[in-house]
Amino acid sequence: MRVMTDLARTDLARTDFTAFDESTADDWAIITEGIKVTQSRVADNVIAQMEMLRHDHGGFPVDRLEHSLQTATRAQRDGRDDEYVLCALIHDIGDNLAPYNHPDIAAGIVKPFVSEANHWMVAHHGIFQGYYFWHHIGLDRNAREAYRDSPYFEYTEEFCAKYDQVAFDADYRSEPLEHFVPLIRATFG
Repeated sequence: MRVMTDLARTDLARTDFTAFDESTADDWAIITEGIKVTQSRVADNVIAQMEMLRHDHGGFPVDRLEHSLQTATRAQRDGRDDEYVLCALIHDIGDNLAPYNHPDIAAGIVKPFVSEANHWMVAHHGIFQGYYFWHHIGLDRNAREAYRDSPYFEYTEEFCAKYDQVAFDADYRSEPLEHFVPLIRATFG
């Protein structure tokens, strides 16, 4: 095994196989250390991606970051726990990467760190949010009914009703992103 150093990225060693079936246990020991470094950067990457929402309003009354901040602030002020508030904060983190399936992006980010209920809520909030506007764009506002048997149906319905669908108020005073940075770091750090 030839080990190289990638100073542009980290000072970690690097493997040199060209296919997984050529890799060794020593290679995977190196990669495992690399994954730890990558994971240590997740909080910074989440914060950076949230910042990217700041100037993207997509026609909405507030930009996507403000919508996310309002959603999280409303949940926090309502006494929701940190995990729920984190989910409320980053539920739309993928909006400017993949608008049509942004819930999948957020759900993928939070899955290893949150309860099944909160993961399900983030993953399905898009279709539940559709209740409030899909009839205006020719879609079935009741599409969420396909999930009525889920134990998390009412939980997700409440998230959208109380926190998500009302978080477009240009006059609402939400907490700034910096307020939530410790929560992001505690979860992903």
